[in-house]
Amino acid sequence: MTRRLLSLLFALFSAALFAEVAPIAPEPVYPEIARRVTRQLGYNHLSGERFDDRLSAIAWTNLVDSLDFDHTLLTQEDLAEIESKKTQIDDMIARGDLSFGYDLMQLVRTRLLERCDFVEAILKEPEPFDFSKDDVYVWKRRKAERPANRDEQRALWRTALKNEYLALTLAKQLDAEEADTDEDEEEEEPDYMDEDLNEPVPVILTKRYAALRDAYGEMDSETVLQRYLSAIATAYDPHTDYMSPMNFEDFSMEMNLTLCGIGATLRYDDGAVLVAELMSGGPAARDTRDIRLQEGDRIIGVGQGDGPIEDIRHKPLSRTVRKIRGPKGSKVVLRVIPASDKSGSRTKIVDLVRDEIKLEEQAVSGRVESITLPSGAVRKLGYVRIPTFYAGVVGGDDGADSRSMTRDLLRFIQDFNAEHVDGLVIDLRNNGGGSLAEALSMTGLFVTGPAVQVRDRSRIQTLPAQGRVAFRKPILVLVNRNSASASEIVASALQDYGRAIIVGDSKTHGKGTVQTVMGLGDNTVYGADRVTSACFFRINGGTTQLRGVIPNLVLPSIYDALDLGEDQLPGALPYTEIPPAYYAQTADLKPFIPRLKAASDKRLAEDPQYQASQQLIAHVRKANAEESVTLNKDKRLARMRAERAMEKLQEEAMRGGSAKDRKEGPTVKNDPVFRESLQILSDYIDLRGGPNVPVNTDGDLGPRLFRFFGAQ
Repeated sequence: MTRRLLSLLFALFSAALFAEVAPIAPEPVYPEIARRVTRQLGYNHLSGERFDDRLSAIAWTNLVDSLDFDHTLLTQEDLAEIESKKTQIDDMIARGDLSFGYDLMQLVRTRLLERCDFVEAILKEPEPFDFSKDDVYVWKRRKAERPANRDEQRALWRTALKNEYLALTLAKQLDAEEADTDEDEEEEEPDYMDEDLNEPVPVILTKRYAALRDAYGEMDSETVLQRYLSAIATAYDPHTDYMSPMNFEDFSMEMNLTLCGIGATLRYDDGAVLVAELMSGGPAARDTRDIRLQEGDRIIGVGQGDGPIEDIRHKPLSRTVRKIRGPKGSKVVLRVIPASDKSGSRTKIVDLVRDEIKLEEQAVSGRVESITLPSGAVRKLGYVRIPTFYAGVVGGDDGADSRSMTRDLLRFIQDFNAEHVDGLVIDLRNNGGGSLAEALSMTGLFVTGPAVQVRDRSRIQTLPAQGRVAFRKPILVLVNRNSASASEIVASALQDYGRAIIVGDSKTHGKGTVQTVMGLGDNTVYGADRVTSACFFRINGGTTQLRGVIPNLVLPSIYDALDLGEDQLPGALPYTEIPPAYYAQTADLKPFIPRLKAASDKRLAEDPQYQASQQLIAHVRKANAEESVTLNKDKRLARMRAERAMEKLQEEAMRGGSAKDRKEGPTVKNDPVFRESLQILSDYIDLRGGPNVPVNTDGDLGPRLFRFFGAQ
């Protein structure tokens, strides 16, 4: 069958199918935008690969999965109709044909409206479901088979609705029970009720699906272009993307900090908005209440002030972000699915007052901690927390208020040296990165020699640690799954040198790539590309990409149980290796690690706060591993009760004092991992022979060899 005939059949199929849905057409300039995007990706991406049939097939899959993330809207029969387009997207874009992206969106919109009609009809029935049966619902559907035909699809829609109906029914029941239990107790903080839960379950679900219908009904041409070209860009890797004029405007304002909001990095995730990162110093990060926004939470509703909460599922991310942003001092209310509840059966309501990100709360903070040794002597250890690798000018145009993370860190180190601390804990947990120059200069405070290798399409560069060594005593670095980019550069360099013990989650985030924003012309017309242009490599030759940094001692946090990290992103660039840099280890930590671990395990086994956190982690891991949930009412109720009891147990154990205590950041009282890190560092100091044993900081192999051979 010829391509022309296949195209004609697809057009006829589309025309008949989309008769009930008003079509969305591309603007005249969009074909030129698409051509510019694919050309620039081919010229500038790290891979050097032109957009061809192979990438076309990946883009096809990306687009289908982004529009039908849970494999419920499209059947295998639907996909068979468009299978011929799989390797043709590159050819179609080259000739300015965007019809596939717009036709596929029309198909998805049609199926979505059919689903809404189907659901609304069921919800009108007096008793639509029997919850006494042992049915199950497979909620992990990203890799699930799509229904074969329309009959299987309707059966799937009914099962999915049954799950939503049961989850809401039991959530209302448990909330009412908890309200009766807590009515005589004094609340420390206001408890915001979800107004929807005061209504009957059929009404709540009818409104949800009506909002879903509206979201797809409001779809405009630029949104379709954004989704289509993003699918093409992410065929290269998940961090490469296209930004439409509207998205580029939002990006520019975010970079210039010209808008107030909640201080969170957000991304689209299966119809909801995922909280990828809380920005230190922002309103969300400063919130110390028990019910607050957490990384990994999914936002599904946004309200303004005391107004109603609007369902934002499946709406364009740029529009949702604009709803969350707003004037300084105004209140935004979010309906959120907690990170620990992947099945989406529970929601929480979080209200935040919009504010600017406060620089001082992004800045380095530090203090001296004291621990008592078995002998009764007191040991002083320095502690610094680095939320981000910041650099630049804040304040006047004359540069008088120029700030540098490294300079701020150096001031604390100088104070620690004056107080004769025996070691230093560096906290890089939840540090998403920032300035590469600051990462190099920070590394230079602790060791000399190369700090990181950078490979682009044409060469490999070895970048040295900058500055002069300022601290010459033992170091421990704390990391977690949210430690990324520049954090991983510093942690990996200090680990490769043997200069520091790394402690934390099973690994760091694993983002070892560099992105460059490249315009396509007039940004208000064409938008821009964000292109992966380089990759970071450790000085030992491995990359931090995908694998991250593996700690010497693993003390997992809740983030270790969540689907966070580069390895969770589809299409992530692989781990690779290059020749190691020219460096020398300053110490060999391997002999110390088993003894440090044995002593740490013994302490943690007797730490009730740490053990409570590990119970929650195990619970979340188990929940994430389960791909289905029961639709038997009694069994589901028992499960939900157990989940709530587990969460309360963990909250009580991890609370660690008042809100004022928690606002001060990690302390020995509220953070068992931090508390244990002080003990591990102290043990390491003793195993080395005590605080007076010199620490080698010279990792620069060249001068060392010169001195060695020059002395012969």
